[in-house]
Amino acid sequence: MGSFTISGNIVDISKGIIFSGELVVESGKITGIRNLGNSIVGKPFILPGFIDSHVHVESSMLIPSEFARLAVVHGTVGTISDPHEIANVCGMEGVRYMIENGKKVPFKFNFGAPSCVPATIFETAGAALDAADVDALLQLPEIKYLSEMMNFPGVLNQDEEVMSKIASAKKYNKPVDGHAPGLRGETAKKYIEAGISTDHECFTAEEALDKLHYGMKILIREGSAAKNFEALADLLHDHADNMMFCSDDKHPDSLADGHINLLCARAVAKGIDLFKVLKAACINPVKHYRMDVGLLEPGDAADFIVVKDLSRFDVVQTYIDGQLVAENGITKIERVSSEPINQFSCEEKKPGDFTVPYSNEKQIPVIEALDGQLITNKLLAVPKVVNHEIISDTENDILKIVVVNRYFQAPVARAFIKNFGIKQGAIASSVAHDSHNIVAVGVDDESLAKAINLVIQKKGGVSAVCGNDQLVLGLPVAGLMSHEDGYKVAAAYTEIDRMVKEKMKSALAAPFMTLSFMALLVIPHLKLSDKGLFDGDEFRFV
Repeated sequence: MGSFTISGNIVDISKGIIFSGELVVESGKITGIRNLGNSIVGKPFILPGFIDSHVHVESSMLIPSEFARLAVVHGTVGTISDPHEIANVCGMEGVRYMIENGKKVPFKFNFGAPSCVPATIFETAGAALDAADVDALLQLPEIKYLSEMMNFPGVLNQDEEVMSKIASAKKYNKPVDGHAPGLRGETAKKYIEAGISTDHECFTAEEALDKLHYGMKILIREGSAAKNFEALADLLHDHADNMMFCSDDKHPDSLADGHINLLCARAVAKGIDLFKVLKAACINPVKHYRMDVGLLEPGDAADFIVVKDLSRFDVVQTYIDGQLVAENGITKIERVSSEPINQFSCEEKKPGDFTVPYSNEKQIPVIEALDGQLITNKLLAVPKVVNHEIISDTENDILKIVVVNRYFQAPVARAFIKNFGIKQGAIASSVAHDSHNIVAVGVDDESLAKAINLVIQKKGGVSAVCGNDQLVLGLPVAGLMSHEDGYKVAAAYTEIDRMVKEKMKSALAAPFMTLSFMALLVIPHLKLSDKGLFDGDEFRFV
C-alpha cells in the first residue's frame, strides 16, 4: 500500500466548509490535509464515502464480496449489515459465512447479531439463535451491534429472552437497532427506553417525529420495495444530526443503478442543505455504530470518494484504506471464490397441492399489497368459484398466493392477494422474509406448480412462468444469494423482472421484492406464512 497525494475541492462536513486542497495518503491512512484556499470551479470534490446504515446484503441476491464490487462504484465504502436473512436459514453458520466472505474484499462490512431468529413462532424457519448465541456473537469484534429488534411486543412485555439479548448488547457497549412500524406515543417511548436507538420502519413524518422526540435516531429508507424518502426527507432540515440513509433491501438491478449517492442527489434537489445531507449519508452512521471508517481527518483510514459535483454525486473514484476500488463506473475489486451453504429439503409440487376448496363462503380475506410499502391491507372479497374451487379472479386482480415449506414436507398454505396485476402465469421465490420458505403468486395452479418447481430444482431462486416462457435465477447460497458475478446476476434478474412487468402485466415497481415481503408476519396487517394466513394486528392466524 503506497503513498500518494490527491487534490481537489475538499468537503469538510463537520465544519461545513469546502476548500481547494490536497490529501496526503500513506500506508492506507490520511497523514495530511493541506488547505490551498477557496474552492476552484471545475475541480472534482473529495468527501468521506457513503454508508448504508441498514441493509440486508442477502436481499441483493449477491454474496458480500459481490455486493461490495457493485456498491463501491456508487461511492459506498461501508454498510451496517444485518445478516438475519441467512441466519433464519443457516443459523450461526450463516452469520460466519457472511463475515468470512466479506473479509475477502476491501470493503467495510459491519455485521450485527440477529436478534429475532426466527422472527416469530408462527412460521417455520431453518434455524434459531437464542440469547446465548446472540451473546456469543456480540463478543466478536466483527459484530458491531444488535440487529433490528423486530419483536417489539416482547420488548414492551419485558420478555425474558428478548431482554437478555438487549442486556448483552449493553454489556458489550454495542448499539441496539429497532424495528417498530407504526409505534407511537407511550408505547414508542417504552420501546426506546429499553435501550433501542434506531428505527428504519417509519412511513410517516409524524411517526418519525414522535420517535425523534424520545431520542431515537431515524433512518430514511429507500429500497427496492419500501420507499419512505419522500415522507421523511424534509425532516433533515431540523433533525440532520439524528438521521441516516439506508436501503434495507435492495435487489441487484437497483444496486447496479445506484445506492446512497442517489438519495444524496434527491435530497439536495429538494433544497435540503448539502452538509445536512452529507451528515446523514457519511458521518452519522460511522459515529453511531463506531465504525472503523475514515471521516476525512488526519490519522483516519483513507476511506473517501471523488465526485464530479455536489448535485448529482456522480462518483469518479472510490478509495478504501487508500486502495482505489472503483473508477469511472468500473469496479476494481476482484472476484473471490465461495462455496455455497444451504438448507433446502423440498419435493416438487403438483397443481393439486394448491387447490382451495369452496365451503360456501360469502366473502374471503384478501391481502392487499401496496406498491412501495411493506405493510399490507386486509380486504374482504366475493370469491370466484369454479367446480367447487375458489380460483384467481384476474378481472378484479385477486390472485392466488401460496407458501411452501422449504425445510421439510408439509401442507401448502394458500390464500388470495390483490394488486400484483399478473394476467397470466405465476412467479415464485425462495426469498421470503424472514423464514425464506417459497412464496408464489399466480393465475392458475399449473403455472404455480411450474414456477415453484423451477425454484425447487435450483434449491432456491426466483422464477417466472408465462405460457411456454420460463425463466429462473438460481440462488444456491441459502436459497437467497448467487455466488456468480454480480453484474451477470443483475442482468439475469432484470430479464425476469422485465418479463413479469411487460408480458405478465404486473404494474408493481418491484414485483419480486414485494412478493418477498408477503410472508413477513412482523409487518402488519395481513400476511401468509407456511402455517397459514396471519393477522399482524391481532398476532393470530385468521
